Amino acid sequence: MDVAESAPVLDNSAREILKGTLVSVHVPAAGDEPGGGIVKLGAIRQLALARGDTDDALDRLGNIEQRYGDTAHVSTETLELLKAFEDPLVPSLRPDLTAISRIPARELAAFAEALIEKRTEHMRGVKAADSPIEIGRSAQALNAAAIALRALTTGTATPPIGMLNLERIEMVPVGIQRGELVSTIPLAPGEETAVTYKEWSVTSKEFTTIVTDSLEEISETGVTDNTDLSQSTSSQSQHSNQFNITGTVQGGIPIISGSSTTGFTAQGSNSVSASESIKHARTTTMKASARSRREHKVTVSTTTETGTSQTSTRMLKNTNNVNPIRIDYFSLMRKWRVRLYRYGLRLTYDIVVPEPGSAMRRAYAKLELLRAQQGPFTFNVKRSDITTDRVNQDGNPDPNGIPKYQWLAERQGVSVKAYPAEPTPLTPTARDSTNGGWWFLDSEFDVPGGTRIREIRLDAQIGKDDSDDKMNFDVIGSYIEPGWQRRTEALIIRDHKIMSVVASGVPFMQGYTGHQKVTFFFHHSEQVLCRLTVHLELTPEAIEQWLTDVWNALYDAAQTKHFAQQQEIAASIAAIEEKLANVDTLTLRREESDEIMKCVLKFILGTDFDFMPANVLAAFVAANVDLQHGIGFDQPSLGLTPEQWTLVRQHEDVIRFINQAIEWENVVTFLYSYFWDVPPSWPFIRQLRHPDPTRQAFLRAGSARVVLTVRKGWEERWMRYAEGGSIGAPIPAPYLSIAREIAAYDDRNYPGIPPANPGRAAVHLQDAVFTTSTVDIAPSSNPVTIKVADSSGFVVDLPVIIDVEDERHIQEAQTVIAIPNTTNITVAKVMFAHRGTEAPVPILQPGEKGALIAEWNEYTPTSGTDIAVTSNLATIS
Repeated sequence: MDVAESAPVLDNSAREILKGTLVSVHVPAAGDEPGGGIVKLGAIRQLALARGDTDDALDRLGNIEQRYGDTAHVSTETLELLKAFEDPLVPSLRPDLTAISRIPARELAAFAEALIEKRTEHMRGVKAADSPIEIGRSAQALNAAAIALRALTTGTATPPIGMLNLERIEMVPVGIQRGELVSTIPLAPGEETAVTYKEWSVTSKEFTTIVTDSLEEISETGVTDNTDLSQSTSSQSQHSNQFNITGTVQGGIPIISGSSTTGFTAQGSNSVSASESIKHARTTTMKASARSRREHKVTVSTTTETGTSQTSTRMLKNTNNVNPIRIDYFSLMRKWRVRLYRYGLRLTYDIVVPEPGSAMRRAYAKLELLRAQQGPFTFNVKRSDITTDRVNQDGNPDPNGIPKYQWLAERQGVSVKAYPAEPTPLTPTARDSTNGGWWFLDSEFDVPGGTRIREIRLDAQIGKDDSDDKMNFDVIGSYIEPGWQRRTEALIIRDHKIMSVVASGVPFMQGYTGHQKVTFFFHHSEQVLCRLTVHLELTPEAIEQWLTDVWNALYDAAQTKHFAQQQEIAASIAAIEEKLANVDTLTLRREESDEIMKCVLKFILGTDFDFMPANVLAAFVAANVDLQHGIGFDQPSLGLTPEQWTLVRQHEDVIRFINQAIEWENVVTFLYSYFWDVPPSWPFIRQLRHPDPTRQAFLRAGSARVVLTVRKGWEERWMRYAEGGSIGAPIPAPYLSIAREIAAYDDRNYPGIPPANPGRAAVHLQDAVFTTSTVDIAPSSNPVTIKVADSSGFVVDLPVIIDVEDERHIQEAQTVIAIPNTTNITVAKVMFAHRGTEAPVPILQPGEKGALIAEWNEYTPTSGTDIAVTSNLATIS
């Protein structure tokens, strides 16, 4: 059964898709006539002329007539203009676009070829000198010149203008059509069967307890609560379908004729199913340790799953006890009426801009930089680096600097133990009154922990008794000094270094630690005093412990700092990714449109143009305005000088003209692949990803062809600016005539807002009002009343199209100023004579939709199902 025949046309449910057809325009070569200012200026900028390049190219040209002939001649005027690009005192001294457009393309190409030869020679000389930096600079300069010559040759050989047909596809649902057989249930006489429908939902809850113990006796408990809820509904019905529809539409009107053949093929498999999954995860960490070394973890998990299920059964029975039946299920298809309208024509101008998404790549460059900083913790300070050597702020030796271990601590932002101070010497003193015989005197002291004896020095005063015997003195265990034996007089010793063995040079008790006792021997002495000065030094164990403490402090500080940085980096990465991903589609397209506009301005206005001049920006900074949030112009007074305002406004006329002359809403952009960008950026660009495929392609574009759509009525002025550098500049005749022709064609065939295309047969014009006149219409500059077959439907103040477009070229568009009655209309004037007595003159008032170019029907599958009970297979389509 065809249910589409009785279904209404749902005009309110129409879908519209705006599109455009770009048509190139073949223009005769203009030779060396003035023009192509934008292309030539772009080539000169690409040459990147440095001081002396013009003179070098002139030397290379040399004998022009003998080497190249007339084609290589470069005039003095051209050389002077090019020299102005080398190193002007200020950018505004460079020649403007008007002057550049007058340079013959042949001369500019000859200059570029000479410059390439000169730079090639310089490149060979630099390679011989084997200077990597100079080789890179020379290669970049040579490559820039080669690209400039290629762009100039291509840009001047290929006309930049074209036509864009503004079109719209309108799809209107016109009904439902039964589709193919998708499922069948056969039933024998009296047979009964069941069709099962099942629906279920499952809830899963997991409770996990994690206990972590470390060697530092730190215990942490983490609790993770995961709840999963999934719900699914499905029917046990699956079908596949395949259908083919082909339609051919032919038609023509005096201006546009065309043939449209449309084919639609669909093949698919459809399984009726629906599923819904809701997952909820919550993680709570009760304690986190700043550092952990060796850990022992115990995990206890408990999982609980609960589910519900609902099943319904439909019983099907063949009540006929004689004949079998079959229950057939068919897919339902939506039928669409598709119409292609053409409602306008625009002049276009092509340019190619590099890196359209360069500004948007900054966020990805920052992401790459942040990701490069992610990684495991590494500590590069060795124990041997921890010294007391003096260094400066850069870590280089400096006797007036700070100890290196303190320099290391400052880099990590931590305080460490100072190097242990030199131990204070001990001064044990012993005195006694001896009896003249053998006498032993002990001097005891304790060596502080972490130190040891380096040397001992002795100060003593020993008196002689009254006997005639000779006096002897000795430090038990030390070297026996000859001067202290068999003395006849008192002995005074000052700061004497006690040695164990003189020959070995080992001081007495060197390296001793802990509690010590020094015994003195006296013979024939009285009233003795012995004072020891025990000089100490740090033990190797104490120094090693200090090194360990400092290294641990540096390590812990560096580790904590690293973990904090990693958290900050991860948070920054997440924030940037959030900003990049969670942007609505309309905002993405608007951002891309803004970037294209910026690229066009930079291409046309060149390096001399600043969106905000540096000195004006400096003035804003000095005025203390909020520049970071873009509210600098919100201040009551900016404090700018007239000169600074002049810099801000120096390009405002050009900017205003470009924004008015170009229909930015209809600009067409063709993205070229990443390899049209500089080779070092290829690996980075290839890895750029974005959830929106259009944005991803925009980010990965190495360059872009931008087809600028010239606004209606601005065709001639745009061509004069683009080719001649100013709105009133002379331009090559072919470009100007084609611009005028496109504008006239649009006025004649697409008048009014919205416009439409006239023709002899009104059946191709949607919502247009059509009539004819069988009287002769004479030209007049005054209002003219025209007798027509029927004036019903015509509207005052809207244009009408009089006559048809043919070899006579008398079709015209005029405005209706009055409708006297049902058989007359009055127009503002008539420019041509129209002979209605020879053939009826068509008069048409354009409708709202435009010219109907093609019409066809399409089908799309729906979720609906049709059912039929039959036993005749032949009736199944």
